[in-house]
Amino acid sequence: MPSVAVFFGGASNESEISVITGMLAVNLLRGTQYRVVPVYLPPSGGMATGTFRGVEDFASSARTRFVPVALEGRSIVRTDKRRKEVARADVALNCCHGGMGEDGTLAALLRWNGIPSASPAAAPCGAFMDKAVAKLFAAGLNIPVAPSFTVREGAWKGAEKDVLAQAEAFGYPLVVKPACLGSSIGVAVAREGAALKAALDAAFSLDDKAVVERYFADKRDINCAAYRRRGEIVLSPCEEVFSGGDVLSFREKYEAGRGSRLPADLPEEVAGCIRGYTRALCEAFGIVGVVRADFLVSGDEVYFNELNMVPGSLAGYLFGGSLAEVRRFYLALLEEALTRPLPQKRVIRTGILDGPLFCGSKSCKRRGNFV
Repeated sequence: MPSVAVFFGGASNESEISVITGMLAVNLLRGTQYRVVPVYLPPSGGMATGTFRGVEDFASSARTRFVPVALEGRSIVRTDKRRKEVARADVALNCCHGGMGEDGTLAALLRWNGIPSASPAAAPCGAFMDKAVAKLFAAGLNIPVAPSFTVREGAWKGAEKDVLAQAEAFGYPLVVKPACLGSSIGVAVAREGAALKAALDAAFSLDDKAVVERYFADKRDINCAAYRRRGEIVLSPCEEVFSGGDVLSFREKYEAGRGSRLPADLPEEVAGCIRGYTRALCEAFGIVGVVRADFLVSGDEVYFNELNMVPGSLAGYLFGGSLAEVRRFYLALLEEALTRPLPQKRVIRTGILDGPLFCGSKSCKRRGNFV
């Protein structure tokens, strides 16, 4: 029976949300053709496994036993006194939201250890973790993005007046977002300078860069997910998520929201545009696994907002309305990963270390004791 290692948690502001996604995947995959190995990444660092049954095992009051483990190639190995192999990871599923789980670090670690992953690779994860950089990539593909400017923490501390003047020229109201966070954490709307100052101060307590973006009073939040199946991109219907405030908040997403509509009530050409942009992003970056693209719709205009490399619940609900359908979706992701060979290209050896001289334009002129 092949083993699937499900990774969740991590040193992230979204670690608790990741536990929800991770345990959903763990419990849905149990009883299938896979042996499920839950791998929890504690916020303090490291990896652990255990006989986890539900999210309650990770509550602050829980007395859950965590077994420390590490990756050694494809082996998941205990690192305590009873050092031994717990399981061999035939495939991995990344359920880590934010932090080094979603920014490509975990994907790179899996690749280094030769573990096939049913989730996006390191390069696109790193590219789209930063909202400011993601806008550049989208614009490069002629995908419209909301007008914005980026503020770095150092610039804010050294030149607050200049940033406030730039905002005044840009025009209020403005949305402030920590550049590398998700789940609406730290997002605020500023309608004048004092509010912008407070929003940036709050953002820089969480991140070292913030995106300041034009606010659309009539905006609609539209999502579209995509995954790779037998090499082809499969798109979900567009979903509209409803908000009662200026922006879709953390609480509305996870606690007491106003719900969503699937499929979204959109003109056919707008829905087609959103799905086309989602496909273009996936094709341009060779994305495998599942991602969710978020857009803002204002009138007939569509603006790219962000691309979530580890979406909530892995966006399974956008591809099936029941838990059985979501399970089948997760199994499809794993099957795709196992049938997709890891890239194996020839690595050449130049032989330069065997020569007596380094005389090229990009090397030192002669071998010495300093190299």
